[in-house]
Amino acid sequence: MKHRSRIVALLGSLSLVACASHPVLPLAKDVDLQRFMGRWYVIAHIPTWVDGDSYNAVEAYELKPDGTIATTFTFNADTPQGPLKIYRPRGFVVEGHGNALWGMQFIWPIKAQYKISYLAADYSSTIIARDKLDYVWIMARKPQLEEAEYQRLKDLVQGYGYDVTKLRRVPQSRAQTKPE
Repeated sequence: MKHRSRIVALLGSLSLVACASHPVLPLAKDVDLQRFMGRWYVIAHIPTWVDGDSYNAVEAYELKPDGTIATTFTFNADTPQGPLKIYRPRGFVVEGHGNALWGMQFIWPIKAQYKISYLAADYSSTIIARDKLDYVWIMARKPQLEEAEYQRLKDLVQGYGYDVTKLRRVPQSRAQTKPE
């Protein structure tokens, strides 16, 4: 019995250490999915291997009748006039989290965590984050943010525990045409 209680205590300690290494980030409250749909310009990000040298990056969301979210992620690779890259992952809203937690599926059956950690009351800007603190996206409805607003969002990202020295501003130099 003594041995079992030591194991339980050890497992409990390890759980606390695991939680400390990956904090649980906040979720936006009660996201109205219909309002969230549409175009979002990527203002800054800690890039993935896919979008490291992206320009003119835009995420567009469309709520489907089955409740999934068709996503179209487009950007120019390497230069502002570089080849247009298009990715079409599908979002799956995780119930019980006010529509702010999704699984984003690029490849079946894997769903990556997609957390709407911040959403402006007027739906003009958002921060998409992950508990692993490996990737983050600051996005807005317009291709540019006022510097004070960008700094405020960057400070939020830093407050979540991200290393903001890894944050890359995504150049938005021209209006993108809607992908077919």
